[in-house]
Amino acid sequence: MMTVTDLDCLRGQRRVLSGVSFALDAGDCLILRGPNGAGKTTLLRTLAGLSPAPRGALSTAPEDLVYTGHLDAVKPQLTVAENLTFWQGIYQNAPQDTLNSFDLDELADRPAATLSAGQKRRLGLARLHVSGRKIWLLDEPTTALDADHVARFTDTLQAHCNGGGIAIISTHLDIALPQARTLNVADFAARQDRTADEEADPFLQGAY
Repeated sequence: MMTVTDLDCLRGQRRVLSGVSFALDAGDCLILRGPNGAGKTTLLRTLAGLSPAPRGALSTAPEDLVYTGHLDAVKPQLTVAENLTFWQGIYQNAPQDTLNSFDLDELADRPAATLSAGQKRRLGLARLHVSGRKIWLLDEPTTALDADHVARFTDTLQAHCNGGGIAIISTHLDIALPQARTLNVADFAARQDRTADEEADPFLQGAY
């Protein structure tokens, strides 16, 4: 189980979310919704421990979490197989079906630098599988994937949840998981208080 209580999130020095609270059980999937800039990425990075939280509590230990963002965390000088071997060493976990699960079998010996954007994305997502961690934090995971590979990744995501895992996903696409529920991060937008000088300055009008 994962419980988040009254969590505040910062972007730089600015508080963008306040009082975020939710609870997830094994097998749950939470889809983060909200307009661009609402704080979806900031929330994921805070949950992952990459950004400080000035207030609130997270029940989960850091070693239970794995995060993937807009960058694929791929080492271009290594082959696809060597990248997976590197991550296996980091996470001390060596699943046998990762190449097949992410349709990377025929690319195993290809240098990562020569992969297309979609192939790099699949390799980056494979790190989730290699990690063996229970809670996946995903920021726009289907970017650059074609429809077939979106469906394939959705199957992998479903298998993760069916096995007792948890997924928290920021995405503008519909993820076809029957247990998925949504959280609109705009509901937790932090109030931005202005000083009297800021209110009087026309150049600062609309800056927030």
